[in-house]
Amino acid sequence: MTLGVPPSELADTVLERLTTVYPAAADATRAAQAAAYMKGIAPFLGIPTPERRVLSRTVLSGLPRPDEADCTAIALRAWDLREREYHYFAVDYLRRHVARCSSGFLPVVRHLVVTTPWWDTVDTLAAHVVGPMVAADPELKAVMDAWIEDANLWVARTALLHQLRYKEATDAERLFGYCLRQSRHADFFIRKAIGWSLREYAKTDPAAVRDFVEGSRDRLAPLSVREALKNL
Repeated sequence: MTLGVPPSELADTVLERLTTVYPAAADATRAAQAAAYMKGIAPFLGIPTPERRVLSRTVLSGLPRPDEADCTAIALRAWDLREREYHYFAVDYLRRHVARCSSGFLPVVRHLVVTTPWWDTVDTLAAHVVGPMVAADPELKAVMDAWIEDANLWVARTALLHQLRYKEATDAERLFGYCLRQSRHADFFIRKAIGWSLREYAKTDPAAVRDFVEGSRDRLAPLSVREALKNL
């Protein structure tokens, strides 16, 4: 699916500032270390997260709040830049302004999930962007039901993790069902996400998680079981 970038004067300003402020703080040694740590998923500028977020405040200083079109333009244009810190900026921006986006914004998020995908961006998008969107519009649960079966493992991982911050509002039946639907998946990142989602929900309802895991041990990967029961 090809997404068009809507016109946005706010995005013009943000991207002009961003591509001026961030490169000025680049560190080649740290960039090489970060790229190696992240398995070469993308080149880096080499800006540590605390410093990057200070720079982001400079980029956004004095600017108005965005509407959905602004969020779309900023996210897609930042994602088109090669260095990973620009993607982090977009994720942080969407996390901050997700409440200003309708359910129609979800295809944009999916594009970000599947483009240059790795856990560093996908997990935050899942828990802090997709999760709040689904909570705000229950009709999006049907989309998550489709995503959990998606052939792209990062889309499926997003579905597994979207309730990560729901606590008492967690739909346990859906969570457990998702875990079972992907329990035979061969990829580490899916098996890890199953365990992580269960471990997080165990902070709210440990008995339910324990009962689920004990009743499903023959279907869950050992990694998923270890992660789920780590704090029980």
